[in-house]
This record gives sequence, C-alpha cells and structure tokens, in this order.
Amino acid sequence: MINAAIIGLGWWGTHIVNTLQGESEKIRFLWAVDIVPDTKFEFAQSKGIKITAEFTDVLNDPAVEAIVLATPHSMHEEQIIAAAKAGKHVFCEKPLALTLASAQRSVTACEEAKVVLGIGHERRFEPAMQKISQLVDTGELGKIMHVEANFSHDKLANLDADNWRVSPTESPAAAMTATGIHITDSYINMFGPVKQIFAMTAKRNPANNNGDILNFSVKFKSGATGTFNSVLETPLYIRYAVFGSKAWVETRDYCHPSDVGTTDCFICRNGGKIEKTSYETIDTVKINFEAWADAVSGVAEYPFTNAQNLENIAVFQAICESVDSGRLIEL
Repeated sequence: MINAAIIGLGWWGTHIVNTLQGESEKIRFLWAVDIVPDTKFEFAQSKGIKITAEFTDVLNDPAVEAIVLATPHSMHEEQIIAAAKAGKHVFCEKPLALTLASAQRSVTACEEAKVVLGIGHERRFEPAMQKISQLVDTGELGKIMHVEANFSHDKLANLDADNWRVSPTESPAAAMTATGIHITDSYINMFGPVKQIFAMTAKRNPANNNGDILNFSVKFKSGATGTFNSVLETPLYIRYAVFGSKAWVETRDYCHPSDVGTTDCFICRNGGKIEKTSYETIDTVKINFEAWADAVSGVAEYPFTNAQNLENIAVFQAICESVDSGRLIEL
C-alpha cells in the first residue's frame, strides 16, 4: 500500500479520491492540499484524510511516499521537482507541462531522484483502445494508412471566465489540454513519432475564453497521417478509427471516461464484413494509478515511458505553435 498526498481537490482531484480512497488495495491518501482547505474539510474528513493549505506539510511528512498532482498546469514543474527532491514518487495529471523544456526539467528531476513519474492518460487502458493497439501491433490491420479521432463533450462549457481551465495561458489551444493531449498520447503509443503538425482553433461561444473547437492534422515519421477534432460545446461524442491496408477498426464511446457505459468496436477486413464487439467500461483511472503504484513498489514497469511523455509534450507545444502562427510545424 502506497501512502500518498493529493494536491488539489477540484473536480478531478475529488474524482481521484473517490476512485481510490477505500477502493484500492495499492494506494491510499493520508493528506490533501488545497488553497481553500476550509471548503474541502468535510470531504477530506469523510475520507479519513488530513487537509492543509501548505505543500511543504506533505513534503516534510516521512509517512508520505508519493504525491498526486491535480493542479493548474503551470504549477506542475515546480511541484514535480519539489516532490522529487523530497524523495517522493509523483503522479501528475495531464498535461505533464506546457512546454517541452519544462517537461524535460521535470523528467530529469524524477530520474535523478530515482522516483517513478506517473501521468494521467487513463484512456490507454480502455478495453477498446487496447484492442486497437493489439490490432496495430500484430499487423492485422496491415500497413497503417491513417487514424482519426474525435473527443468532444460539454462538461467544460460556460465555465466562469476566471476558471484556469479556460485560461489561454493555463489551457492553450482550446481543447488540447482537456481532450487532445489524451489522443496525442495514444497516437504516439500506437503509431510512433510525429513529423509534421498543422492545427487550428475556433471560438464559437464567447464565454469560452481559450476557444471551444480544436482541429489538427499530423503526419507520422512512418508516413501515416492522422486527424483529430474536439468540440467543448456539444453533447458527448467519442470516436477513434484506424485505417490499414488490410482492415479498418472504429470505436464509439457512449459515456465520458469518468462515467459508466459501453463502447462499441467495429472491425472490417477485406471482403467488407463488419464485426461488432461491445465493451463495458472499466475504471481506467484506478487501473492507471494502480499500475503506477506497482511501478513504485517495484512489481512491474510503468507502461508510460519518460521518452513518450516528452514526445507528447513536444507534439503539444507544436500544436500550440501552429495555432498561434497558422503554419505547418516540423518536429
């Protein structure tokens, strides 16, 4: 059992605690840190967690072995480095950083301290996504030609103008930090490094300060291409499709990854017959955290490598540069 502290008890931080506290046999929270601890006191008390406004309180507690960050993105680097220097393992909600240089400093600090860095890309663990990855890895789809995905919802629509999740500084490129960063992680994991990127955003609702539509196109070093769309002002729509020379596969999700529902997976091989399989959702947030806990305990390797984490932030930075400049970006 890993003893941890969570930093940030907002929407997602609260979801993490509800997912793990008393439900996991591998990780538990001793502390929570929040800038307004009084408003979170009853919740923390109900979970058997001590709460403070001071990050140093948990860094200085020898009983705390690991730190979980559910904080604004610009704070990640400083908090990761502080945790690593204190000898604490770190799990950071996505994105790891806002720039590649920042991500590199965080990764270096963890490597030098020999602590395990976890990352909040739980979509890799979805059964349908793992099925697609298997089809790619085994060559059943043939040569990969193209991938396209859509990850849209309205959970973040019409947030207050001062909310950091709609800040052009904290959350640049519209939906990139909310949804797109998950998809670029899966693209890198399945299809390898990216060579070129072109991206654009749009603001259809003035209430969404940093925009509510993101579209980008990529070309992988392998020669395959990919596209992505996200709209943060529409009901839930999640789709992922890979086209190969021998077959194509498509998944459609009917619930947000934090909710309970089903995913349909369609496979069409040469001949045109479409096979359909349905998957029930599983708690991928818990699975990701427990995979990290296993790595912390030395039981197994964590499936996310630091090299992949850095590649993803390089892609993220290039998308932001393309949005700002209107140009195709070479990586």
